[in-house]
Amino acid sequence: MAKKINDISVEEKLRALYDLQIIDSRLDEIRNTRGELPIEVEDLENEIEGLEKRAEKFQQEIKQQQEEIKTKNEVINHAKSLIDKYKAQQDNVRNNKEYESLEKEIEYQGLEIQLAEKRIKEFNAKIEHKNEAMADLNQKIDDLKNHLKFKKEELDGLIAETQKEEEFLIEKSKKFSQKIDERLLASYNRIRTNSPNGLAVVGLERGAPKGSFFTIPPQKQMEIAQRKKIIIDEHSGKVLVDDQLVMEENEKMKDEIKFS
Repeated sequence: MAKKINDISVEEKLRALYDLQIIDSRLDEIRNTRGELPIEVEDLENEIEGLEKRAEKFQQEIKQQQEEIKTKNEVINHAKSLIDKYKAQQDNVRNNKEYESLEKEIEYQGLEIQLAEKRIKEFNAKIEHKNEAMADLNQKIDDLKNHLKFKKEELDGLIAETQKEEEFLIEKSKKFSQKIDERLLASYNRIRTNSPNGLAVVGLERGAPKGSFFTIPPQKQMEIAQRKKIIIDEHSGKVLVDDQLVMEENEKMKDEIKFS
């Protein structure tokens, strides 16, 4: 009958933790072969998204200015029709006062036309400037998309090479995680997250935890070898296991994580 998680000994817990570390370390190795590519792809996607939003804003501004030009042309056409109307009325006036009044209206509408034409000229200049900026922006977006395509193909190629092994190891990791109680597993995952090399469980090398220069006192080394309690390195925060356990589990796990 299989033991319940809570019934297993400290030594069994240490072995289960170290086995899980072996699997997760192999997963880390696979993912590290991709280097900075995933980050590069994500950065390129974010940059393209930002530039596309900027291009969309430019298009909205150009459309708005084109609407303004349309409005100003309507003002001009209306003013011209009024001028024609006032000029026709001048032919039928009965006195100078009416003529001068109409002349002022004609002059006013002429000023309206001049102002509208000035604004149209300004809007056209802005549209031209934005179109130039849009052309540069679209060229940059196209260049980035081509670069992104290349990087994605490169990344997809690397993933394809190791995808099956990665999926195999992910399932192994899940399986071995089930052998560890929730609190201990949470601690393991937290230590791994905070560790630059992803190591949460390490053996001793020349009396010091792997990757550390701080030697463990002989008394504590004996306690680690006895496997009676889980011992955390006070400097690195990692779970410590003895050399013999490391050798035994490394040998045992060779077949367990062998992928073909």
